Amino acid sequence: MTTEYSPRLFARDSDIRALGEGLLACALPREAWTHEAHLAACLWLLSERPDIDVDAEIAAIIRRFNESVGGVNDDMQGYHDSITRAYVAGVRLFLSQTAETGLANRVNALLLSDIGRRDWPLRFYSRERLFSVPARRGFVEPDLAPLPDAPSPADERP
Repeated sequence: MTTEYSPRLFARDSDIRALGEGLLACALPREAWTHEAHLAACLWLLSERPDIDVDAEIAAIIRRFNESVGGVNDDMQGYHDSITRAYVAGVRLFLSQTAETGLANRVNALLLSDIGRRDWPLRFYSRERLFSVPARRGFVEPDLAPLPDAPSPADERP
């Protein structure tokens, strides 16, 4: 059964930057940390914050934010490492392929793409594996297909 997917889109680049800065400063209201906000913040971090090593820091950034709004990061709720890392790979792939310019245009195109869908990681993982405690607590390799591999910026240089 296919469900209709209609993400909340962003009107301005400044809204996305404020969201990303709010995440880093633990200054967002909990209800603002939606699926769309996760992907917008990821794209912003990857494209506009070269000072942040997303692979090394994303888990701590999200865990710290979750705790700042009263959430917990345990075996059942909060930060989910495998889902996060799947989306980081997807956002990198999207950025390597998009012709969109402007932060809001890129984020909105991502949200409207297959990669932006809430069920996108299930192309690579069975539900059982993805929603397991080990997958939440640390990265586990997909069991259905490998995650996409986007070219690194060094690979794109002539």
